[in-house]
Formats: sequence, structure tokens, C-alpha cells
Amino acid sequence: MQNASKPGRTVVQVTRVGNRYKPVSDHASNKEYEARKKEQGKRSRADKDYVLEKLYQAFEKHQYYQLKDLVKLTNQPVTYLKEILKEVAIYNLKAPHKYMWELKHEYRHYEKADST
Repeated sequence: MQNASKPGRTVVQVTRVGNRYKPVSDHASNKEYEARKKEQGKRSRADKDYVLEKLYQAFEKHQYYQLKDLVKLTNQPVTYLKEILKEVAIYNLKAPHKYMWELKHEYRHYEKADST
């Protein structure tokens, strides 16, 4: 009966100061990212033939690519790259290679290894 009359929580007065963290307006990792981004600058559109050549070279190595990987390989803006890919590639929306690009059949001209 006495336990039931005692309050479940009690007030404890803090005598020492706990850890205090000063708010930081910009973290070090954000500063590094901004510096790297500024150093690289904006991506500029290259000649369409040059970009197509880069894409063909990439697709000779692998059949399927995600858009972010193609952006890294070609160093082109996303919208410009999508514009070119819509002409020469197929965007897969089905399970095995979902959200990946592959060349259309008429653009697949892979170099054949000599069998001599």
C-alpha cells in the first residue's frame, strides 16, 4: 500500500552542467562538398557526336547502365544526356534491369574479337 502512494517519478536537481554543444552553421563535410563542387564547375554540353562516341564506348563494356553512371562517364548535364539517350537507347522499367538504359538493337555494333 505504501508503494502505491509514492510517486513514480521524482524530481532530481542537477548540480553540474552537462555537455553543451554549440550550433554550427556549416559542417566541415558540407564545406568539403561545396569546395569540390565549385572546383569541378558546371557541366557544359559537349558536341553530340562526342557524347555518342563516349556512350558507345561505355556500352561496349556493359550492356546496361543507370543514368547516374552515364552522367559520370560522359560528364554531361542530365537533361542533355537524357535527350541523347532517348534517341539511341531503351529505358527499362521491368524487373531484371529496372531503371537502366541499354542501346537499341540498331545501334549495337560491338567490336568482334579476332578468332585467329
